[in-house]
Amino acid sequence: MKMGNKKMKESFLETFYKTFKMTLKSFGVMLPVLLGVILLIGLFKTYITTDLISSFFKGELFQDTFLGSLIGSISAGNPISSFIIGGELLKEGVSLFAVTAFILAWVSVGIVQLPAEASILGKRFAITRNIVSFVFAIIVAIATVLTLRIFT
Repeated sequence: MKMGNKKMKESFLETFYKTFKMTLKSFGVMLPVLLGVILLIGLFKTYITTDLISSFFKGELFQDTFLGSLIGSISAGNPISSFIIGGELLKEGVSLFAVTAFILAWVSVGIVQLPAEASILGKRFAITRNIVSFVFAIIVAIATVLTLRIFT
């Protein structure tokens, strides 16, 4: 019975060590991305003033939502970055409609990746998917914010 417990402990320690090692590798891969985002936010705060942002986003529902989707569509990066940038935009007074549309388009529309997607999945499919994703980013952003307003 004691021998079985010893083997279980060794197995647990081996599994724990492998998992810990994988976690460190993942963190190592993610660290440059997070550092880049932090540096970009620093540049963003320095060179992009509140007046400049408010000149783009007027507080109009459809214009802000469309513009947020457009900016998110042409931006490239991982989803975690979009949340951080979206939070900073909210702090600068950009409407929740625009930020929600930005995040949705960032994740679902890929103008930058369009050539690669077209070569793998076909031009017609890639263009159709991106157009549909862009339109739904606008619709879902508006629906999400309106639903949030109803329940809060």
